[in-house]
Amino acid sequence: MARHLTLVAAAELSDDDVRAALDGDRPLAVLPAGPPAVVDAARAALRPGEPLEAGTDLVVVTSGSTGGGRGVLLSATALRASATATLDRIGGPGSWLLALPVSAIAGLQVVCRALLADRPASRLDPGESLAAAVARMPAGDRRYTSMVPTQLRRWLDAEPEALRAFDAVLVGGAAADPALLDRARAGGVAVVTTYGMTETAGGCVYDGRPLDGTRVRIADGGIELSGPSLALGYRGDPQATAAAFADGWFRTRDAGTLHDDGRLTVHGRLDDVVITGGVNVVPAAVETALRGHPAVADAVVFGRPDPEWGQRVVAAVVAAPGAAPELADLRSWVTDRLGAPAAPRQLHLLDAIPTLHTGKPDRRAVAARTPEV
Repeated sequence: MARHLTLVAAAELSDDDVRAALDGDRPLAVLPAGPPAVVDAARAALRPGEPLEAGTDLVVVTSGSTGGGRGVLLSATALRASATATLDRIGGPGSWLLALPVSAIAGLQVVCRALLADRPASRLDPGESLAAAVARMPAGDRRYTSMVPTQLRRWLDAEPEALRAFDAVLVGGAAADPALLDRARAGGVAVVTTYGMTETAGGCVYDGRPLDGTRVRIADGGIELSGPSLALGYRGDPQATAAAFADGWFRTRDAGTLHDDGRLTVHGRLDDVVITGGVNVVPAAVETALRGHPAVADAVVFGRPDPEWGQRVVAAVVAAPGAAPELADLRSWVTDRLGAPAAPRQLHLLDAIPTLHTGKPDRRAVAARTPEV
């Protein structure tokens, strides 16, 4: 008998819904909060009226940071493997604070880890301070949370003492600047960087080291992952599944280096590379350099067609309070750190970086707000 998805709005998701998926009893998908266009796009990717692919217990829509999102097929076995390996790595069961959207795999895994530890996750209420949320968590238990770099930066500025209350703060979803991580750790925050994606049921490489059961290899400069947390494929798209999954490995489309000691360094998306004047420029490296400038609070970098250079590096930045970044100054700053080809040739100021429902930067929205010159 064919199985069908149970669709639940993010605001209405209960622990029972997630527990039923973890037990393999009721396949689940969570619709993101947001404008109708976002919800409709997610619903289309989930294909609720169609029979569900065999072995699927959860379908999560990817963020679609460079295009339309896909429904990723996950089994209860993969979810449990990911959650168990995480708990083994960070110190065992504990209480979790949910500060991420439950429509994203990172948020759902917070709920899964809490349930597998027989502790319901505490949810950060809208507008609530981090300190207040921590105060609601059980005393005498290990405390964990998961967040994106933007949240870490904000709370490190406003509530560093609350961050220090956690036994582990998982940071993922986007590359975190080394300077931000150094600042957090110097301030006594137990930061753990995570690398993974919906297709691996969440983070599977912590602080550069694969979780137990996860294998990593580099093929043609790209990171490939394997292990018990791997997804089954994409909802209703066997062609995309065959292109991304083969022989128990997932091709991530991320560039990386696997060091002799087994540590993984992630360089950014292979398809985000800007080729300017024949030189490959990695946007993530330029973003890191820009965020280190005292006049820049945040940055997104991408390429635009250029008649002279093939592509030009474009920087959309959020100014630091009271600052006014100038292109010439930022070009000099980046040139000193990464070389002249990486220096942006176009600058656009934003009040804030738009984000997707997962909390990741919405690069398409940033590009749309950046005028051509």
